[in-house]
This record gives sequence, structure tokens and C-alpha cells, in this order.
Amino acid sequence: MRLASETPIPPSVPTPGYDRAAQAAGIVHIGIGAFHRAHQAVYTDDAMSAGDRDWGIVGVSLRSGDVAAQLNPQDGLYSVSTRSAGGAGLRLVGAVQRVLVAADHPQAVIDAIAAPTTHIVGFTVTEKGYLRGPDGALDLGAAKGASSLYRFVGAGLAARKAAGLPGLTLLSCDNLAGNGAALKALMRQYLAAEYPDLAPWFDSECRCPATMIDRIVPATTETDRAAVETALGARDDGAVVTEAFSQWVIENDFAGPRPRWEKVGAELVADVAPYETAKLRMLNGAHSALAYIGLGKGHDYVHQAIADPAIRPVIERLMRAEAAPTIDAAPGQDLSAYADALLDRFANPALHHRLIQIAMDGSQKIPQRWLETLAWHQERGQHCPSIEAAIAAWIAFLRSDQPVDDPLADKLRAAAAGPYAIERIFGDGGLVASAWRPA
Repeated sequence: MRLASETPIPPSVPTPGYDRAAQAAGIVHIGIGAFHRAHQAVYTDDAMSAGDRDWGIVGVSLRSGDVAAQLNPQDGLYSVSTRSAGGAGLRLVGAVQRVLVAADHPQAVIDAIAAPTTHIVGFTVTEKGYLRGPDGALDLGAAKGASSLYRFVGAGLAARKAAGLPGLTLLSCDNLAGNGAALKALMRQYLAAEYPDLAPWFDSECRCPATMIDRIVPATTETDRAAVETALGARDDGAVVTEAFSQWVIENDFAGPRPRWEKVGAELVADVAPYETAKLRMLNGAHSALAYIGLGKGHDYVHQAIADPAIRPVIERLMRAEAAPTIDAAPGQDLSAYADALLDRFANPALHHRLIQIAMDGSQKIPQRWLETLAWHQERGQHCPSIEAAIAAWIAFLRSDQPVDDPLADKLRAAAAGPYAIERIFGDGGLVASAWRPA
């Protein structure tokens, strides 16, 4: 039996505390992978269970039909399993109503964005999904492509304006430095080229708040699905597995209505930057270092790598001595305690987070995770031994027989294979742009 709205659920498993069928869809979320379903969709589900209404989610997959095939036969319902050394938890989440595959139904995606009930369009498309060139500006040729987020959002916004509807909040939930400002600038570049009359309306009617998102979400395995099936008595093809910890910090700058996410654990703040910078440079920077160094030493999972006595001191130094000094902490933001908590989370033996999953898209992640920290120290005549070791491990990874899942994979392998690899990758005219330059 496959999980669906009418499936009998064991009383021990929490279920949505609202009438799912009575909710309008207030959110369109582009990139409805495991992370969104374990993070923003959970906050939205909790907000509706706490009394908010009409914040159902229409999920959009730009290319792959996998999530639609998982969730649509289940009426959008799926389970979230939390795992820690102290035990496990399981709940059902009902915020997602349906999933559209943009490649198959492009007009349906545009219509969902243009719907009068829609107030927010969210994005979890990874760094490469923003289609930036080496200089950080929009790759306009790629942005005009059939699977570009800009194509759908631009057409949806144009339809809203033509119908006299208000603008939208465009909510980036990706690990980009200044993700709200970055999304706004990129979206505006696209509109200036494709919908020049829409740009002033976009500026006045739409908002792009910054966010910081944090939850470790490994890829779900068949073993995970089998465990969920045992607990539920039904097969859940959309199951996600995550840690107990979750954090969402959002700039309080919305174009219109929004769920009361702050009532269910999110933080609404005036300035996200200190939280975002700490996460990018400490958590994400450490994660990428663990991935490449750990893979080089034969480890498969994060908890194995952080337990290696040759690796843990490198990661601790990266967080405490290299990344933390570059961060202007917000009042009450304790970076030492944050590092302690990260080390505990990395060591969670119940969460099998594969290093090869973290190693994806290195060219898109490394600038904000490592190179900005390196540049800060370089300006002060200082070195970062841990990040330098991580860069060496990345180059060794590119030279290895490990699969390289990166939009620049072929160019990176070629650059790494020859002499002067660091200069060819990071130097002037290199593949990865940064204020930092190799010595």
C-alpha cells in the first residue's frame, strides 16, 4: 500500500493539524528536492497546524520528474524522519499539494506563479541554478533556456502585472552570499533583457528578502524508505531523512502576506548577513573540507571523517581560527558555541550524510565557502593552513577517478591535470572567480 491522504496512520505518528483539502496554494516553490521538504515545507506545515490558512505549496521541478512521480500519487503527502544519537522521530507533512514538472507543463508553472492566491515564490535550486557567469552576472543565454527559473518567473510576473495583481516575494533558500540581493540583481538583468517594461513594476511591487537556511539532509536511501514503511504500514516514496536541528533566518521584507513562520521556530530579523556568513564559512566551509579531505582518506560519510584524528583538528582550525575571525557577529551570536554545535552535528552517527553528495558542484560552492575567508586573511598578510589543505584535497579529488558532478567538470579536470593547477583554476582568468589570488 502506498501512502495517500486516506491511508490509516499509526496514532504515534503526528499528522497535519488542518484540513489539507480546504487550503489554497499560497506558495510556489521551485526546486522541491529533499532539502525543501525537510526545511521550508516543514515550517509551513507547522504554521498551518498553528492556525495559518491557505499556504499550500505547489512544488516545481525544473527538469526531473522524479519528485512528481514520488509525491503526486501520494496527494503530496510525505514523511520526515529525524535521526540523532539519542533516537529517531517520524511525522507526516501535508503542506505540498502537487508537483509540476516545468519541462512537461511549462504553462502550468507560469499559471501557478500568476495565480491570485500566490504570494510567495521560493527557490531551492542550488548555487548553479542561478546561472551566473564567472563574473557573477547572469548568463543571459542560459537564462533564456527552457529549464531556467527566470523564464518561468518572468512570464508569471508579466501575467500578474497584466492582470492587475500585486507583486510577489521571491524567496531564495540557497547557499548564496546575500542570496536575496543576488536573486534581485539577476532577476532584474533578465527582465531588462526580456521584459523591459516590467522592470520598474518589479522594483516597486516585488521583494527579495535574504535568508539563511540550515539543516543537514542526506539523500534518502532504500533502507530509509524500508524503515519508514515498517513504521507507517505504507510505502512512502517521498520520504526524507534529516537531523533534529533546523534553523531558518529571514529578512523581514515581504511584498505581501506570508505565513507566521516566526511562531514555529523561524527568526525574522532586520539583517541576515552575520548568520548567513557564519553558516557559509563555518558550516558549509567545513562540510566541503570534510568532503574532499575525507574522500581522499577513504571515508564515505561525514561522521566517519570528523572522527578521524588526522582530519578533526583541520576542521576545528578552519572554523575557529580561519573562518570565525572574518565574521562580524550579531549581538548574542556566539561563534565558539556555534563551532561546538557544528562538531556535534557532524559527529551524528545516525545521519549517514555521504561525502560525495557534499562534493557536488565545488566550483559553485568554493568561492563563498573558502575563498572569501582566504581573501580576508590575505589582506592581513595571513595564511589559512586548513583551507589551503582543503584546496589541495579538492584538486586531488579532481585528479582522482572519483565522479566529479560539477557544471565545469571537464574544464576543472583538465586544469587540475596539468602544472600550475591552482593558478589555472583560481588565478586571473581562471575558472573560479574570487577576490583571493594564489600567492
